[in-house]
Amino acid sequence: MSSTEQDQMQFGSKPKTSRTSSNSCEKTVGSPKSCRLYISMEHLQMQQPNVYRRAAGSNWLAATVSGSDNKVQVAKAAEGGTAPDSEHPSTKSARTRQRKMAQRNRYLAMDCEMVGVGHNGQEDMLARVSIVNSAGHVLLDKHVKPRHPVTDYRTSVSGIRPHDIENAEDFATVQNEVVKMIHGKILVGHALRNDLAVLNIKHPFEQIRDTSRYKPLCKLVSNGHTPSLKRLTMAVLGQEIQTGEHNSVEDARSAMGIYNRIAADWEKYLEKKQLQQQRF
Repeated sequence: MSSTEQDQMQFGSKPKTSRTSSNSCEKTVGSPKSCRLYISMEHLQMQQPNVYRRAAGSNWLAATVSGSDNKVQVAKAAEGGTAPDSEHPSTKSARTRQRKMAQRNRYLAMDCEMVGVGHNGQEDMLARVSIVNSAGHVLLDKHVKPRHPVTDYRTSVSGIRPHDIENAEDFATVQNEVVKMIHGKILVGHALRNDLAVLNIKHPFEQIRDTSRYKPLCKLVSNGHTPSLKRLTMAVLGQEIQTGEHNSVEDARSAMGIYNRIAADWEKYLEKKQLQQQRF
């Protein structure tokens, strides 16, 4: 039996039929040796993906997906959708990175800058809002278009100027973004009730960590009185802020830095307080 016939028997075809295809192949390709290689390549292209787990390795599940499904997944990824690998990271390092990122974004710090409206600019109106995660990375920093005529920009403190908010985003759009971002998160900040009020939103009390209302820290820094963020930052972090115009990103990072420094004691204090309330 010739080598060509042996190859044909190995691939499961009859010698007679293969001889005919071999003749046509030789006319197309050339030499018999090239023809055998050509037939082998054709056979390999027709093989189904190996879905046996040990043979396919860690990517065995992807091998079971049909070609059409793969095309759909690629199209979704191109449109900005989430690919299966990103939803369920296959490697340990990817899962670790995902856990760390989720932990960082579980705690968010927020700060707002306001301008004055109404008579003599006595009423507060939102002009800028900034949100950072526990690592200090900025997740949101937006100026907000005024809903009422501004009578006092408070630039020396707020850092806001007319051109900053003239063509800024609408209040409702920014408000909606903030609500979605902080939902279910621990919210850190300084005098957060003022920021939440100017945003016209609420956040669960048990999910708030306000550096102006943490009693052990207030006693230590300002003898029980409400300390300023500037004073707290110097006392806890040894950093000087607000030397001129305020910056909401800097203030949010400072509040988060203070919380991170004393987080363990703060959480124990809250747990102890909750247990005392349950007893009564």
